[in-house]
Amino acid sequence: MKQFVALLSCLVFARGLPAQNNTIDFTSYYQKLPATSLQFKMVPVKSGHFTIGSPATEKDRLPNEGPQRNIHVDAFWMSAHEVTRDAFDVFLKDESTSLNSEVDAITRPSAQYIDFSWGMGKEGGFPVNSMSQYGALMYCRWLYQKTGIFYRLPTEAEWEYACRAGSTSVYYFGNDASKLDDYAWYSKNSDDKFQKVGQKLPNAWGLYDMLGNVMEWTLDHFTENYYTVIADNNPMAVPNASRYPKTLRGGGFTDDAAGLRSAKRLKSDPVWNRRDPQIPRSKWWLTDARAVGFRIISPKQQPSKEQVEEFFIKYLGQ
Repeated sequence: MKQFVALLSCLVFARGLPAQNNTIDFTSYYQKLPATSLQFKMVPVKSGHFTIGSPATEKDRLPNEGPQRNIHVDAFWMSAHEVTRDAFDVFLKDESTSLNSEVDAITRPSAQYIDFSWGMGKEGGFPVNSMSQYGALMYCRWLYQKTGIFYRLPTEAEWEYACRAGSTSVYYFGNDASKLDDYAWYSKNSDDKFQKVGQKLPNAWGLYDMLGNVMEWTLDHFTENYYTVIADNNPMAVPNASRYPKTLRGGGFTDDAAGLRSAKRLKSDPVWNRRDPQIPRSKWWLTDARAVGFRIISPKQQPSKEQVEEFFIKYLGQ
């Protein structure tokens, strides 16, 4: 196991430079989506140490949020906003895509057989929702094929490090839940709908909607004892072929204040796919996951083409 984790760490953080010149100096940059006028902002997250998890004294704390550990995380870029429906639709509609899906037996994402937005909003900056972790990773793979830059989901450690942005409090802005209205869409102010990204205040590192709106996929398979087994230096997710449970972070528009704490861990639930009429059930869509979305990262040290291919084989089986 230790040898595999070491290999994976090398894979994800192998030395190299992104294809875009404006990312070499490790500053913010905008990634343009091919054949469109759409682009998304990537924000630099410098390497550093932080304390992962919550203290035993934190209100609403669960046992799987500890024991706290001091963790080092290497540098990466993270998308300033959750991936939008507009951006994801470019992927859905790209007929040149050649990403074979074994289960769906197609070369592109399976058709959306219902309105997964539930009338809450699509074009114009609403977050994409209701897709599986598999679908999110396939979007990352498509981005790599189109841009030459390696994008992926954050690990749990990377997500919490970026969310906290140097803070040690319950929320990245402090401990006062009454201030959540300024930073997040959640059960109190969302009107039971996700909202356009970027309307609330960002955290100290310029990341929007890290709490609330839609909960966000991480790369990790969920385990209750996560903090007892991870490494102190760049803890990487170990691939697990089981579809459930995978870890999500940040809470969504249906969660209360306790569900939006920076240390709160959530796990995927098979019930999210219970109404899928497809046989076999689609790997792409989760019919009853209205509040599930994602954002992406790109390691500062980019892997080689061979290492990227190995990564997607490990996590997607193809």
